[in-house]
Amino acid sequence: MDIGTLCVFCGAQNAVPQKHLDIGTELGKRMAAGNKKLVYGGGDCGVMGRIANAVMQHGGWVTGVFPRSLRDIENEHKSLTEIIIVDGMHERKQLMYERSDAFLVLPGGFGTLDELFEILTWKQLRLHNKPILIFNHLGYWDHLVALMENIIQTGFARMENKDYYLVFNEFEALAEYLEI
Repeated sequence: MDIGTLCVFCGAQNAVPQKHLDIGTELGKRMAAGNKKLVYGGGDCGVMGRIANAVMQHGGWVTGVFPRSLRDIENEHKSLTEIIIVDGMHERKQLMYERSDAFLVLPGGFGTLDELFEILTWKQLRLHNKPILIFNHLGYWDHLVALMENIIQTGFARMENKDYYLVFNEFEALAEYLEI
């Protein structure tokens, strides 16, 4: 599958382990080198900011989609190729979806989970067939992956739902899939 534009869902907090921030920088650098465009939430901090900064520093294209309502909580990035200011979170997710060929989940918090589960639900409802990738960086998402498997095993989701997402435990395997 040709993935030209990748939507990344991830954390916007700086007070997280450095290893998670570093993987954001590495991903952004590799995306730019692989000529992949980034669509993301538009923030300037955390893993989110690291990816955007690395893509920009290495000559890549970054589109940020930032809700006005978040301005009291975090800052939108001021140096992106394109920044789109929207009224709310639903509009943000819709635009990120429309502009992306695939979705990648990196370490993050509740907002990251919200984005993952909405896009996963849209796939379950057959509203799209775009790849959903979960990078389980250093086991960060182990409990989430186990929970998702439990949901399927106990019958609250169909067995086919396991095919709706891919989990990567190693960065190089993810990079190979993305061709970066």
